[in-house]
Amino acid sequence: MMNRLNPFNKRTALLFCMLAFAAITTANADANKAKPQSLFNGKDLTGWVSDVPLHDTKPDARQPFIVRDGNLVSLGTPRGHLVTKKQFSNYRLDIEYRFPGKPGNCGVLVHASKPRALYKMFPKSIEVQMFSGNAGDFWCIVEDITVPNMEKRRGPKKNWGIVEGKARRILNLTDGSEKPLGKWNTMIIECVDDKVKVWVNGDLVNYGYNCTTKSGKIALQAEGAEVEFRKLVLTPITKLSDEKK
Repeated sequence: MMNRLNPFNKRTALLFCMLAFAAITTANADANKAKPQSLFNGKDLTGWVSDVPLHDTKPDARQPFIVRDGNLVSLGTPRGHLVTKKQFSNYRLDIEYRFPGKPGNCGVLVHASKPRALYKMFPKSIEVQMFSGNAGDFWCIVEDITVPNMEKRRGPKKNWGIVEGKARRILNLTDGSEKPLGKWNTMIIECVDDKVKVWVNGDLVNYGYNCTTKSGKIALQAEGAEVEFRKLVLTPITKLSDEKK
């Protein structure tokens, strides 16, 4: 004889299914919700480690990365990198920075991995340039990336490469996106799968694809000039986003 649910049991089963579905939907929504996280707490360098080659032989040489007046400061020298302890993939990085004294060089390295892979200084990565007047250039550091109009922006194809002596610089798309010396600039770097997009003060200044790596650490440079950072906020991207095309 077949067992059949009475109307009460049918309603109970339906209610149970509805509640279970709602719980799963809520859990998925919570899991997919992007939760921004600041990579800098405004007080110290928790979450970061420095890699400064000069410290190998002169451990008492000054630390080029400090916290001053609530800002993370790259003093420029001795040269090296400040690297996150964690690795990241699929994210948007919101940065606010300025050169307070004189124009110069610095950069943010994404997908950083093997330390000192280039010139016994630079970690394997893709660099997003902050050099005054050139913010948004890509530099290939033992990793590679493709952009539209590649020969126009990188030079003759025969010279391309990702190691010492090769054409590793890829020019950005715009001039004049940076603010005057001493003013705060915003830079957004969006890394999704094998793509990297960069905005400076709202202008799309670079877009690359077919990147040879999709994840890694984030690094800041000490490369000759003093730079202040007052914002370093990372927001995970849980699905492909075209919101800033």
